[in-house]
Amino acid sequence: MLPRERVDAAFGFRPSDRVPIYQSGFSSRAASFVLGREAFVGGGIQQYREAAALWQGGAAHEEFLERSFADACEVCESLDLDLVRTLYWRKEERPVRRLDEITFEYAGGEIWRFDPPSESYGCVARPAVEELDLRRAAERELGDAHAYEPTEADFPELRRACERFGAKRAIPGNGISIAVPREAEWMEATVLSPDVVDAVLDAQAIRAAKGAAVMARLGLRYCLGGGDLAGARGPMFSPAFFREHLAPRLARISDACHAAGVLHLFASDGDLWPIADDLFGRSGIDGYYEVDGNFMPLARVRDRFPRLVLLGGIRSETLHLGTEEGVREETRAALETAKQIGGCVIGCSNQIVAATPERNLWAMMETMERYR
Repeated sequence: MLPRERVDAAFGFRPSDRVPIYQSGFSSRAASFVLGREAFVGGGIQQYREAAALWQGGAAHEEFLERSFADACEVCESLDLDLVRTLYWRKEERPVRRLDEITFEYAGGEIWRFDPPSESYGCVARPAVEELDLRRAAERELGDAHAYEPTEADFPELRRACERFGAKRAIPGNGISIAVPREAEWMEATVLSPDVVDAVLDAQAIRAAKGAAVMARLGLRYCLGGGDLAGARGPMFSPAFFREHLAPRLARISDACHAAGVLHLFASDGDLWPIADDLFGRSGIDGYYEVDGNFMPLARVRDRFPRLVLLGGIRSETLHLGTEEGVREETRAALETAKQIGGCVIGCSNQIVAATPERNLWAMMETMERYR
């Protein structure tokens, strides 16, 4: 079978010649093990690289975009993945000031800093945000969403991915994510000003519905959405808030995806059991990626939601902190579970982080090749 045919079989709960595999994401360091040189993929490091490229000017930014796409594709080809990730984190806003080699200032006063060991890039200082600022931001987002009219030309990297891989490998679509912003003031607003949060969620749902139609026209059937909303102790807000505010908008996105002929996949880290029935049952979600055995084991999730497609199953923590033999054991177990329950695409539950030992990466990939 072709790689994309294996993925199609998993989403259709049909048998295939081998268990389909993917990887949720690579740190730059982990991808560099694969390519044998510095790889322009990753999380925060890509946002930092883009900031530096934008600061240098148009030619540097074009070079950044070209290398990022080429490296992401080459990693997928080198590992012969069935479902491929060709897009990584972006931060397309040009900084207004470079404070030092790893620190930039953006319009509005936010200061962002890169941390090389973890490959993270995040806001370390910003002006205070008042409730009125949130309302104005929500109103702007809602107005922008109503005016948003995306076309295939707005997704050039996905179009290029289709040209490169479409006949052989499965390519996920995007543009359908929804999440409550994780800054402290937005978390507080879920209690103090839920109507403001509703406006932001409405804006995201409107954009997602329009995005789903474009993904369908591009021929991308599996759309990656969601947004981190939980940790080891459960969701960041109450199950009641999720049921009243997020679940109905997720259902809207699911309906829009299905009307367009595409499938709605959701991702979040953490323990999702307190909201699982609303998230994976009533919201109409078709698939769940970033499945982490610490909180949401493959077999247990399948038992509760028999028609939910599952992606992941190998813990990022095991790759990062485990032994080589532990990685092999966990990878074999995930593959065996997938063969038993069907409807799975197996890979690392989340990012293969920067501190992952090279031997553990190859232990996972060699075990996949042997036992899938």
